[in-house]
Amino acid sequence: MNVKICGLCRAEDAAQAVSAGATHVGVVLVPGSRRAQTLEQARAVLDSAGQAKRVGVFADAAPDAVRLAGESLRLDVLQLHGVESPDRVADLGGAGPWEVWKGVRPRSVAELEEALRLYGPVADGLLVDGFSDTGAGGVGARFPWEVLEAVRDRVPPDLVLGVAGGLGPDSVADAVRRLKPDLVDVSSGVEAELCRKDPVKVAAFVAAALAAASY
Repeated sequence: MNVKICGLCRAEDAAQAVSAGATHVGVVLVPGSRRAQTLEQARAVLDSAGQAKRVGVFADAAPDAVRLAGESLRLDVLQLHGVESPDRVADLGGAGPWEVWKGVRPRSVAELEEALRLYGPVADGLLVDGFSDTGAGGVGARFPWEVLEAVRDRVPPDLVLGVAGGLGPDSVADAVRRLKPDLVDVSSGVEAELCRKDPVKVAAFVAAALAAASY
């Protein structure tokens, strides 16, 4: 089980997340979003995360800007959370040594099936998040889990399946048991306040995810 702590804004929070057992750390590189980081800010955060996988979150950014960020920050994963086309996903996947994950926000089985059809062949991972009119992610909105349960056995085994949206220390174990993801992702669910993680919540989230995955 992989655990990603996302929306990191402080180096000390990244270091604590890794100390608690997180395998991935994420910074938001979407200008204007509530947890947005500049390249310099993001570098300080990621450089404090030791050997954890480095994830940059983008939404409908220009390809050259994504490539520049990927190279500058030595990203392991480009997480695309906008309405990027399958061709854009494929192009970015071939532009560097990183994986590309596509964030999707399905509200029905049909929408998730369509996302799998479009992005399954070109992405390295699919991150299923909750839909909200207020933002593309990090808003604590949960997707209907039954949507993923209905198609879980049709997700290709070589496609990283991540789940996010409304997860927290009290709900992540249930998500792991029901949805059998490869990765769980949390941002607002472990915050003390915007852009500051609560170390107790982070540790509890990681422990609950790993414990549930061990059964």
